Amino acid sequence: MAFGRRRKDRAESEFVPEAESTDNGAEETAGGPEHGPFDVADRPSEEGYVDLGALRIAATQGLALRLEVEEKTKRVVAVTLDLDGSSLQLQAFAAPKSEGLWDEIRSQIVQSVSSQGGTADELTGRLGSELLARVPAQAKDGSKGYRVARFVGVDGPRWFLRGVFGGPAAMNPDAAAPLEEVFRNVVVVRGDAPLPPRDLLQLTLPRDASPLPPRGEDASKPEPPERGPEITTIG
Repeated sequence: MAFGRRRKDRAESEFVPEAESTDNGAEETAGGPEHGPFDVADRPSEEGYVDLGALRIAATQGLALRLEVEEKTKRVVAVTLDLDGSSLQLQAFAAPKSEGLWDEIRSQIVQSVSSQGGTADELTGRLGSELLARVPAQAKDGSKGYRVARFVGVDGPRWFLRGVFGGPAAMNPDAAAPLEEVFRNVVVVRGDAPLPPRDLLQLTLPRDASPLPPRGEDASKPEPPERGPEITTIG
């Protein structure tokens, strides 16, 4: 798994001109993913995984990892994986023992997208129930189109894992396949601490992490190979 600096906008969505179709054509299944994501009880070994605390990511050739840090609290709130021009943002939450969160969260995403003048179509795809969201947007050249994002979710034992596909993986099944495999191999470490439902599970830097240089320093200098993940600060 190669870590490298990927200076790019957060890619939870893909801009598509109005004239283009955004049907992802995913093959439908009767339920959730056949294999994974996994609870740590089912995949206790750390071998071959990058340990981010609440999440373990399988090492994959060409995969770049970015951690997103909330500026106010300095807390790591999400991890974004970049592969072959597509992205997958991951967040893990505490969930009740007796019921899942994905049904309710899907409904809230639909409401949020609708409030922005967009649409969110519910589909049954290769990762179970998912949403394909389109929000009106304008490109740098002034042309109008949509920002497209594909939301997936899995209810586990006392946890919920949300994924957001961006780039070609939001619309193209072939482009999505490699990141879908990464998603299926994610291991969630819930921990035993009592947490309110929907609380973010704590993500941490891996042991070999190397954050970006402070603002004002020259970021154009060559970086050594196998550096740590990129740290992206969000407001």
